[in-house]
Amino acid sequence: MINIYKYMNLLVLIFLSTGAAAQSIGIQNNPAFLNQEMSMEARVADLMSRLTLEQKAQLLNHRGKTVVVDGFSIRADQWNQCLHGVKWTEPTTNFPTSIALGATWDTELIHRVATVISDEARAIYNGWKQDPEFRGEHKGLIYRSPVINISRNPYWGRINEIFGEDPYHTGRMGVAYVKGLQGDDSHYLKLASTLKHYAVNNVEVDRMKLSAQVPERMLYEYWLPHFKDCIVEGKALSVMASYNAINGVPNNINKLLLTDILKNQWGHEGFVVSDLGGVKTMVEGHHQRQISYEEAVGRSIMAGCDFSDAEYEKYIPDALRKGYLTEERLNDALRRVLLVRFRLGEFDDFKSVPYSRISPDVIGCKEHRNLSLEAARKSIVLLKNEKKLLPIDRSIIKRVAVIGPYADLFNQGNYGGVPKDPVTPLQGIKNAVGNNVEVLYCKGAQITPVKVRKGRPIPPRFDKEAEMKKAVEMARNSDVVFLFVGTTADIEVEGRDRKTLALPGNQNELIKAVYEVNKKVVVVLMSAGPVAVPEVKKNIPAVLQAWWPGDEGGNAITDVLFGDYNPGGKLPYTMYASDEQVPSTDEYDISKGFTYMYLKKKPLFAFGHGLSYSKFHYSDLQISSPVVSVNDTVSVVLKVKNMGKRTGEEVVQLYVRDVKAKVVRPTKELRGFKRIALQPNEEQEIRLMLPVNSLAFYDESIGDFLVEPGSFEILLGSASDDIRLQSKLIVN
Repeated sequence: MINIYKYMNLLVLIFLSTGAAAQSIGIQNNPAFLNQEMSMEARVADLMSRLTLEQKAQLLNHRGKTVVVDGFSIRADQWNQCLHGVKWTEPTTNFPTSIALGATWDTELIHRVATVISDEARAIYNGWKQDPEFRGEHKGLIYRSPVINISRNPYWGRINEIFGEDPYHTGRMGVAYVKGLQGDDSHYLKLASTLKHYAVNNVEVDRMKLSAQVPERMLYEYWLPHFKDCIVEGKALSVMASYNAINGVPNNINKLLLTDILKNQWGHEGFVVSDLGGVKTMVEGHHQRQISYEEAVGRSIMAGCDFSDAEYEKYIPDALRKGYLTEERLNDALRRVLLVRFRLGEFDDFKSVPYSRISPDVIGCKEHRNLSLEAARKSIVLLKNEKKLLPIDRSIIKRVAVIGPYADLFNQGNYGGVPKDPVTPLQGIKNAVGNNVEVLYCKGAQITPVKVRKGRPIPPRFDKEAEMKKAVEMARNSDVVFLFVGTTADIEVEGRDRKTLALPGNQNELIKAVYEVNKKVVVVLMSAGPVAVPEVKKNIPAVLQAWWPGDEGGNAITDVLFGDYNPGGKLPYTMYASDEQVPSTDEYDISKGFTYMYLKKKPLFAFGHGLSYSKFHYSDLQISSPVVSVNDTVSVVLKVKNMGKRTGEEVVQLYVRDVKAKVVRPTKELRGFKRIALQPNEEQEIRLMLPVNSLAFYDESIGDFLVEPGSFEILLGSASDDIRLQSKLIVN
């Protein structure tokens, strides 16, 4: 394969050597970098040949000023965020948060969601390109999404931004999201997707100066595979280096991560960007001002961090002059950034870019809103349904009590759009029952102190005892109670980690008090990270995990409560039974008891768990060959039948287990899954492909992955703790 960057280096030298002649024949009046008949690589090389050192430094500041080259203005990249909707000053479609999307286990849905988000992002860009008076804030086309870190640490404040705890599952979700953002045109990108945060980013406390101590094997087996998937298969064209250090080396200057693995091993052709203030964080956090800014900038770029803040613009010239940085590496960094921007069509005639036809009319349109509803429905996990309390038959109830601090609260989550007419659970229930059922409502508990702005009236004092009594009386006099408890973005948020998995405030007291007077209670958990609610599991007959479900979340929850939609979501992480089950968050070796792979005790609810109003029967497992070699791919075939009376969806999960290994291996590892829809009594044949090399572990003695000969178990089931079928596989 031709090394594209060596080719481009040659082009730069050619243009630099012929620049004077080119100017003499008038190329400045018609610069080659604007010639769409030329290859993008050649155009980038031409543009770079015209730049001064100071201009190059400016273009490597992602928040810099406009650079003018031969009359052509090159703006700063104007990056943005879109984890579950486009972050903008005007309303856009808000989808469920990323952890909720992870609970769908539906890669096709994730691709459609990301496609809609990228349509709205392009529509904003197009609006400004066509109308200088267009509404809202001007945004570019480089989007810092998705976040593909994983929830080894269940207390982490940013779990709402990620897909789950498992690298395989996260990789599948991430690839679908990246492809949806970047589009499918062979020449142009719709957006440029930035993977965050590379790598081992999993703690908020001291995140700008902590060093994660990670065994080499765990780095390659657990912390990196999903990034590799999104680079090699997803073709993500940008990666953000995280604030933390790994084994004492800050990620901003970690050549092993940024160059050796990412660019050389995985073939990443895009650019690496620091997190905001990445250089400053390194100088003042990790190095405690023991290195200069010139050295920090030089070391960052030399390690492979191509793009950053104002420090790059300010210190690149001196870093080059003082020998901290080579011109070749500087040019490579800029070339990577510019090539992505050329592929976005920024230097081409606007109408020649196919994505220019996306109209601003699509922003927040009905079709997009409907997809948000579908995603919210598919994300809801039925954790428990004793005596088939759910779904509720609304034709036989007269009064419902809707109780809890989250019953009438919209939880947006991080880095989404401005919501427009979001539907809370209370509103969704009212929409569903109309005037036929009386709906009673009260908070019953308050979780966080009320925030008061200066000069605004002080809100009425929340009387905990009176509110609790009110909730109890409502519950006593109702046919059924819907109790909404959980967390908010004030509790699970960037910059802060939770200290406990328990429900905050007096929510457990509220649940107990309500249940004492009415046994028909449905608890709906509105949280991002896992909450430990052992008493809820023990006593409450029906429990849902509904996340922070986006604009249409209230309607989606109601559809599940009343049976208009049959839930099929699955947990994308382990719900621990207590804080005591969780190892120290300073421990980055997950084999010490983290996640479903290494947890020795019984969790509250297992990874992959999720019930349905239907029952599914698994049968007829067949594998293509019981004896295989390392380069083979095994075809795993089984049948699944819907035994219920409702249309339902099931997520078929494939796990593997190494029966006897020379190192400690997981009790099981996810290696495939598929979400299917089945009509009543319908049976489908499901085929999952298992590459034998996916059975490998990282062998530190050889510095590479190794498939150890021997016996493996192939496990098929509805959850990591609900295996229905299994078979043996022998690897020669």
